[in-house]
Amino acid sequence: MSTSQTAPIPFLKGHGTQNDFVIVPDPENTVGLSPRVVAALCDRRAGIGADGVLHVVRSAAHPEARAMAGEAEWFMDYRNADGSIAEMCGNGVRVFARYLRRAGHVQAGDLAVATRAGVKRVHIAKGTGAERADGAEDGDITVHMGPAAFHRGAVTVTVGDRDWPAVHVDMGNPHAVAFVEDLAHAGNLYSAPAYAPASVYPDGVNIEFVVGRGPRHVAMRVHERGSGETLSCGTGACAVAVVAARRDGVDPAVTGTPVTYTVDLPGGRLLITERPDGEVEMTGPAVIVADGRFDPLWLETAFG
Repeated sequence: MSTSQTAPIPFLKGHGTQNDFVIVPDPENTVGLSPRVVAALCDRRAGIGADGVLHVVRSAAHPEARAMAGEAEWFMDYRNADGSIAEMCGNGVRVFARYLRRAGHVQAGDLAVATRAGVKRVHIAKGTGAERADGAEDGDITVHMGPAAFHRGAVTVTVGDRDWPAVHVDMGNPHAVAFVEDLAHAGNLYSAPAYAPASVYPDGVNIEFVVGRGPRHVAMRVHERGSGETLSCGTGACAVAVVAARRDGVDPAVTGTPVTYTVDLPGGRLLITERPDGEVEMTGPAVIVADGRFDPLWLETAFG
């Protein structure tokens, strides 16, 4: 965002199972989002506060998304809380879709969203009650997340004097999934847990700590690269579900039957289904909680 801009800039605030985002509508890609500006917006004391920024741009207007414009009108230009760019954010896609519905850009039903991890197919379910004009009464949102990619090689995650073997799985962004005896063993997760070998994740990694809750039911905590511990991570929940299925001896490609896991996160619950063709689907809520405008002069003051 250029600090030379003087007009108030609109934003919204939303969350998916309490993974929260500042939404910046910018159809023609005229708002420049530098890492420092993103970090300022996401600051929970000096800014608006969020786990990341959802920059809403028409695919045709963004150089990274033009090739996808024929499939998806809208591009989710996602940034982590520290300003770094991320390939994908599962909860973010649901909130992104909820915004598009609220703004009247799309209707309930099926749509496509362009991301740095490719085009994601999304379904916005209608709620059971009367639907408001802003779409707030719509039901859960399902995102077709694509297949999980498992990587060979031993990975170890360490917190304090404890370490665990982890599974390296990619859901458009990298994950290390470790099963633990107690979620408290993950520590405070203010800083990133250590992992080895470092060469496995040259661009950093999201690290999930998982415990069993019952048949096809797990709970998790996550440290997201660039954001710290978040109350929910959609791609992380997908990674956890597919790793839990393999741990339980279930592979839909072998059985020919879809498998669904309930994944409890500190911020809520997601349902993750893996299909025989490898497609992973994530279903959960997405909420817009506020909208407003912020003064770019604040940024000039913040950056001195």
